Amino acid sequence: MKPADEAENNILYVGIDLGTSRSSISASNNTKECVESYVGWPRDFISARVLGKDILFGSEALGNRLSLDVYRPLERGVIKEGIERNEEAVKELIGHLISLARPPKGQKINAIVGVPADTLKVNKLSIRKAVLGYVHSLMVVSEPFAVAYGLELLNNSMIIDIGAGTVDFCIMHGAMPAEEDQKTILTAGDYIDEQLFSYLSEKYPGSKFTLNMVRQFKEKSSFVGNAGHAIQVELPVEGKLVTHDITNEIKRACESILPAIIDTTASMIARFDPEFQVKIKNNIVVAGGGSRTKGIAEYLHGSFKELFGDCRVSCVEDPLFAGSDGSLKLAMDMPKKYWEQL
Repeated sequence: MKPADEAENNILYVGIDLGTSRSSISASNNTKECVESYVGWPRDFISARVLGKDILFGSEALGNRLSLDVYRPLERGVIKEGIERNEEAVKELIGHLISLARPPKGQKINAIVGVPADTLKVNKLSIRKAVLGYVHSLMVVSEPFAVAYGLELLNNSMIIDIGAGTVDFCIMHGAMPAEEDQKTILTAGDYIDEQLFSYLSEKYPGSKFTLNMVRQFKEKSSFVGNAGHAIQVELPVEGKLVTHDITNEIKRACESILPAIIDTTASMIARFDPEFQVKIKNNIVVAGGGSRTKGIAEYLHGSFKELFGDCRVSCVEDPLFAGSDGSLKLAMDMPKKYWEQL
């Protein structure tokens, strides 16, 4: 339901999940869009003529990357430093996301942007600069908090948000989470890609593939525990496509991030008020792209049960939009006095 003053003030509320690999937007006009976090500019006038565009985004940028200077401007949840045009790329990416929400000309936009928990302070200024000219009011929140808000998990719950650049943890206890209630670790989806690339390079030294190809293999077939079937892909060997079995390599790579997730979860719960630990353990929710990994809820449940007894682990139903939907819900509920005017 829209806020009562939306029609009066002509405000479009948007929630943005600004991710290392993918970014999504949910808007109060019922639009939802997701785009891979890539931005590309034509390399020269030939490229510009062939492509017919001044700038490309997402899968379109990746598909034409030989004609572009392509940027993936977010690394571990923050704007990469020391690389030319990264700040411009983030600004263009946010502008593109907002354009996908199709706001009417002149409509005011209030945006809440989700970022990794440990980078909240660092990101606020960068995000503020990036949204200038696009939005009228802004709030920056942690991604796992946005997920929790959208799912109404505001009390006695824990969110584990597995993204490409970071894994973010947040314990909710009926109030705004404090710094000690949140944690970020850096062994996440990109780390899995790097490990898988290394494993495949070692096993199949004569085969040709790129990190982007490896990322696609993972996103299509990621699993932990038991795959249930062989995972095979075709890779070129001396110019000919040859079938490769990558089941064990996918398993090793996907499971490589789990020890840190398990240890961090256990330590955060152990530090929490002992009277409420049981309730937290029975309401652990996995979000982010990593929640699409086959078997992850069952794997984590088994590991947590060995550590601290009975528990309950589930995954969000919509990993692509859980963060942006939560940010949108928060934006529509947020009292006017809390907004930062730009």
